[in-house]
Amino acid sequence: MDKRSKDAWEGWSIVGAVAIALTLVVTMEAMMAGGPVEGVRGIIRATARSSFTLFSLAFTASAACYFWPNTWTRWQLRNRRYLGVSFALSHFVHLLALFALGRIAPAELAAGTNAITWIFGGLAYVFIGLMTATSFDSTARLISPRAWSLLHTVGSYYIWLIFANSYLARAVSSPAYIPAGALVIFTLGLRIAARVSRSRARLSPASLRPNR
Repeated sequence: MDKRSKDAWEGWSIVGAVAIALTLVVTMEAMMAGGPVEGVRGIIRATARSSFTLFSLAFTASAACYFWPNTWTRWQLRNRRYLGVSFALSHFVHLLALFALGRIAPAELAAGTNAITWIFGGLAYVFIGLMTATSFDSTARLISPRAWSLLHTVGSYYIWLIFANSYLARAVSSPAYIPAGALVIFTLGLRIAARVSRSRARLSPASLRPNR
């Protein structure tokens, strides 16, 4: 693979590729569906899957590279910011699809949601918006490094919690969601394991031994 091919999958090129893919998915779902409601349902399902995939890649980037340093995980860590922005793009398309369902089939949307869903889900979108807004060097400098770290740490775990609530609840009643539920648990377990391992490494006798 030449340098040009590698650069095509780095940085903002990833966001552009995801935007094109989302456009194709939305178009195909709309064209192949039996009607508007079925088309919007298909978009909601597709963007839920793409959002979870992109979030998982960003969420586990550091931990995956820590445990399995290789070409793929180094790429994942190097492009974590752009995977996060791509996740935000996918999930805002998901939100637009939910609003579209609310316009054309309000009773169906109301049956599957409640006030708690909108409150907690809305807070997740607040985090997504703030995290995306501070994913640029110029805007990140507007807040302190500690505030940035706190925002992105709390925000990422809260978004994980929303996905966990969604997929684990479905996995209980539908075996088709068991792989997604297992992946949700795995992503958190990997992050925790990496944090514990790093802490132990810092506190190990070798790391505390004075230099001679």
